[in-house]
Order: sequence, then structure tokens, then C-alpha cells
Amino acid sequence: MDEIPMHFQAHTRQSRWLRRGLLLSAAIAVSGALVGVSAQAQPVLPGIGTGSTQPTVDQPAQAPFAPPNINIADGETVGVAQPIIITFKEPVEDRAAAEKAIKVTSSTNAPGGFYWTSSKQVRWKPAEFWPANTDVNVVAGGTTSSFHIGDAVVSYVDDDTKTITVTVNGEVVKEMPTSLGKPGYETPNGTYIVGERLEKMTMDSSTYGVPVTDPEGYKLEVEYATRLSNSGIFVHAAPWSVGQQGYSNASHGCLNVSTENAKWFLENSRRGDAVIVSNTEGGTLSAGDGLGDWN
Repeated sequence: MDEIPMHFQAHTRQSRWLRRGLLLSAAIAVSGALVGVSAQAQPVLPGIGTGSTQPTVDQPAQAPFAPPNINIADGETVGVAQPIIITFKEPVEDRAAAEKAIKVTSSTNAPGGFYWTSSKQVRWKPAEFWPANTDVNVVAGGTTSSFHIGDAVVSYVDDDTKTITVTVNGEVVKEMPTSLGKPGYETPNGTYIVGERLEKMTMDSSTYGVPVTDPEGYKLEVEYATRLSNSGIFVHAAPWSVGQQGYSNASHGCLNVSTENAKWFLENSRRGDAVIVSNTEGGTLSAGDGLGDWN
């Protein structure tokens, strides 16, 4: 794909919808079914109903690993599509034992499951998007994190209409015309997870093998870039394609929008929000992208 940054100056903004709720006194314990994946394999995601739900009565089993890293900070608010990513300091030999030592509890019932992306990383997500405004607690060995799931911010991108429709808790709050990937650079279909948000960044085609001097090459600074994939797909300001937005595709895979709309999207998105792309000729975003867990 295109548009992977060489360098950037990032200024992460808080979403205007950020808010935290009180943790309910009766949490729901969630334990998931094992889905084994080798370090070299693409992650295989659990299907609906792979987890089970019961009241919290036990502490996690003795952890067969040193305190790991949890990707969501204590007190952070994330979107409904955000997976929990646990990264270990050393390779884990007994995955089943490791899963027993990890406890995920939530204030709203959210069955789900584990899936391994390597011997040093396991992920957990609910079978469906997290319920909005849910409090979650993770205990993994000596590491804990209590965080909040915010409003359900889900954006729908339709290549047929070339429109981005942003919904909050099921209600449409914004529609904006867009220009997706042109022939040969089609934007993949699938569910994307919002990652970093950058007020300015440099996009350089040479980072994915296309020299700047090539007819399809580029190196330019763009504004208000919201990352949707680790393969280089962003929603970003593209004032040069405003005339095509809503009518035809002109990008190298990104979602081009006006400067005003790109700024609005960045300011009203948070890490973990969902963006669902449909009706393109670009196949499907890889589940192994790092932000493609729902595919």
C-alpha cells in the first residue's frame, strides 16, 4: 500500500467524546477459547461464541511469565474495536497456561477469546465490538490495566458512493465525500482500527518500494492524518483531490478528504474506533496487519 511515514511531528488530540464511567461493583469475568497460531502465521481470529462468561470468583492462575506489557494504559479510553494486546518479555512455551494466568473482566457482558500472533504476543478481543461505555480490567501476571470503552464510534466507507459516514452509538453524525485508491492501488475492504493521529506527517512512496522519481512516486507533507492500518492507509487531508472526492478514486490507497473534514475526523476519533470499508476492488485487509484484527 502507500503512504507510510518517513518521519512525522505528532500532536495527539483528545476526542471530544472522551468520558469515563464508574466501574460497576459486579464485574463480569470473561475467559476465551485458545486459538493457536505460530510465530510466522497470520493470526486466526476467534468466531462468535468462542468465549464464556461467568461471575468473578477466582484470581488468575500462577503466571508462567514475567510481567508483560499491556497495550492499553491504565485509565485510558479507547474505541469499541480495540483489542487487548499482551506482549511478553520472553517466548511463551505453554500457551494454555499463559491464558489461564490472564483475566479479563468487564462491567458489561462481552464474551471473547485469545489469539496468538507470535510466541511473544497474545491478543484478546470480544466476539463482537465492545459494548459502548464499558469498563474493563486486565490482570496478566504482575501487570494490570483498568480502562474504559467509550462511545461506539463506527465509520462506514462505501466505494460505491465514495462517502464516509460517521456514526456515534448508531446515529449518523457526519457524512463526507472521499476519494479512495485508484486502479492498481485499490483500498482493501474490511474493518480497520483507528491507530495514531498526526496533525502533520511526511508521506514517501520510497518507503514501500516506489522511488520518488517514479511517475507514481511522491514525497509530500500532509495534514490531519488518522492511521487506519500499519500498511499505510490513512484518512488525511488531500486538498489536491477535492474535485474528485465523492466522484472518483485518485489516491494510492488512502481515504482522501478535504482539509476541513480531515481535521474533524482526527479530532473526533480515538484509538480503537472502527472504520468499515466496503465495495472496493482491493480484496480484504490482512488480519495480520496489526490493525486488521476483525478481518
